[in-house]
Amino acid sequence: MADQAHEASVLSFQTPDAVELRHLRGFIVVAEELNFGRAASRLYISQPALSRQIRMLERLLGCDLLRRSTHRVELTLAGEALLDRARQLLDDLDEAISVTRSVGGEHAGRIARLWEGSQIAAADADIQELRSGYEALQSPFEAPPEVDIRPVNAGGVACLWLTPRPKQPSPTVLFLHGGGYVAGSAYGYRPLAGRLAAAASSGILLPEYRLAPEHPFPAAVEDALSTFQWLLDSGTRPEEVTVAGDSSGAGLALSLLISLRERGLPMPGRAALMCPWVDLTGSHEPTPGPQEDPSQPVMPSVQLRRFTDAYLGGYAADDDPLLNPLTTDLTGLPPMLIQAGTGDPRTTDARRLAEHARGYGVDAQLELYPVAAHVFQLYWSFLPEAADAIDQLASFIAPHENSTARKA
Repeated sequence: MADQAHEASVLSFQTPDAVELRHLRGFIVVAEELNFGRAASRLYISQPALSRQIRMLERLLGCDLLRRSTHRVELTLAGEALLDRARQLLDDLDEAISVTRSVGGEHAGRIARLWEGSQIAAADADIQELRSGYEALQSPFEAPPEVDIRPVNAGGVACLWLTPRPKQPSPTVLFLHGGGYVAGSAYGYRPLAGRLAAAASSGILLPEYRLAPEHPFPAAVEDALSTFQWLLDSGTRPEEVTVAGDSSGAGLALSLLISLRERGLPMPGRAALMCPWVDLTGSHEPTPGPQEDPSQPVMPSVQLRRFTDAYLGGYAADDDPLLNPLTTDLTGLPPMLIQAGTGDPRTTDARRLAEHARGYGVDAQLELYPVAAHVFQLYWSFLPEAADAIDQLASFIAPHENSTARKA
């Protein structure tokens, strides 16, 4: 009895140090889902492991946070009291890490130098300078050597086909690159797409879709439709396909999904959206401040407006569902994994998209990383958060393949 009393006393004394971030993150996801199975899927861990985490947290706190029964999971009063505070605690931690790294971090400094050197945020840069700058931003990186890359014509659209050795799988990921609809290329995106192909053990089709202003909306959407249909005509089942994209490429991915639904065509199995830029109206732009500095690795609002005007080419976008995913009915869209950096002003788009999609019954998962750069996944070769994010995308795209690889 004395030993048990001593153990309880020590446990109580050590509680603040013993509670780990994984305990709180697991609790928050369970509280949001009110279902251990769905929560475990979101966290990419087994249901028994998640149950053990929650039981340990309850033991450390000395109270029940959840009521469990055969048919439902409910928050207790103690659980409700913890939920908002835990969310705020993790948000504050992410912000603190992001600020610290943006001020003095070696990785943040390297990203800032790459960004500033590319001149893509310069207000006086013309379209050709922007395109050259975007290629220069990605030129220091290389695709993984274990990934083979070859050209292919997919439904009339020039593409690159990336396949990891030794398997050489057929492409099951349609990756739509970013660049504000006016820049970016399949060639420039070989490193990021190649890293994702290797992590997911999946083939990736990387289209060279038409760019504005030479080819305004809906040219890019038409090219995305053609390449998706080519995948299906090549024998890939629609439910096996993941549509992926970063920044404006994520917006193009949503336009593709909505277009497929509107036409009554088969829908891909999932969507992976990196740092999505989907608000072409600019209605929720951040207040101008430090993030409007061209040396910071985020795109200034004035530049985004240039990209939007070039892409729309005078087209009135207000009532077109393909261009307004934040106000459009998203019923029937596939599960989504949405990633963003907490220090990126575009994170507002990611949060709004996740909330809006869930309102229409879409399984939308939002992952936030303590990074201040837009499309931070580009820097996977030296930024740990970027490498982690790509591994999470790989698990989402091919969970069976990824879990097998980890066991091996």
